[in-house]
Amino acid sequence: MAVTTTIDSPAAATNTTPLARRRRTFGADRLWALAFVTPYIAIFVAFVIYPIGYGLWLGSDPASYRALFGDPVYPRTVVNTLLYLLFGVNLKLLLALLLSGFFMRKGWWTKILLLVFMLPWAVPALPSYLSINWMLNGQWGLINNFIWLVAQVDGPPWLDSPGLALGSVIYGHIWKWLPFWTLIFLAGRMAVSRELYEAADVDGASPVQKFMHVTLPLMAGMYLVCTMLSTIWALGDFNAVRFISGGGPALSMHVLATLGIRNAFELGDPGLGMATVLTALPLLIPLVILLMRQLRRSEVTI
Repeated sequence: MAVTTTIDSPAAATNTTPLARRRRTFGADRLWALAFVTPYIAIFVAFVIYPIGYGLWLGSDPASYRALFGDPVYPRTVVNTLLYLLFGVNLKLLLALLLSGFFMRKGWWTKILLLVFMLPWAVPALPSYLSINWMLNGQWGLINNFIWLVAQVDGPPWLDSPGLALGSVIYGHIWKWLPFWTLIFLAGRMAVSRELYEAADVDGASPVQKFMHVTLPLMAGMYLVCTMLSTIWALGDFNAVRFISGGGPALSMHVLATLGIRNAFELGDPGLGMATVLTALPLLIPLVILLMRQLRRSEVTI
């Protein structure tokens, strides 16, 4: 009769037991990870994926685009949006870059000025824009009353002229967001090595030459990223136009964001409002793509 003898191998036991333990441990970790991630996924789907999908579905009706393109307000709105982005974004970032150099000065008074300068950005947007609207009122506004007290002449109709209303909105946007971008560029300037400026001083470079040949080349990537990011944010800016000019006079000062809200809620046509907003995608998508490419190539951290 054959006798079968089983010899336990310590090496085999040693190899299999930790592997089984690791599988059990990893399995438990996956369950815990899934339990922790599920609420975030549900919130993301409910508040991001679903609204975007529902909005795209609302704006998919060709009749809404026919009604939009036939609206005489829409062409003027597109022009206003482009002018708002062109002047609002570029003037804001240019001033922010120049002011960041001013706040690089040493001294306690510079720090106090920087603290005061940051107040417009720290104040909530709604009361800020409403205050600008009240100051620019043509009849009893603060600015026109001051002009009357000083020169005994009537001030200009700031919000009753399309050109002045556009300028007022751009001013309000720059006033609100200039401190934020100045702080961003100030941080970028502080990252530039002081040795480069000291070498430029040894070579006898003037302040303008140091700015053109040291600061600007080193901050060009950051400036480009900030420009694209600011343009994306300004494209969806609703508050400045809505609370400073209200889209007037005579609907001539709307941008795509405010016209979309008007069409959706004031006219009661959500499909038309969503179609209005979606017409900004030909400008928004290239900006996002360029921003992603620049962030890959650049080592700039915002």
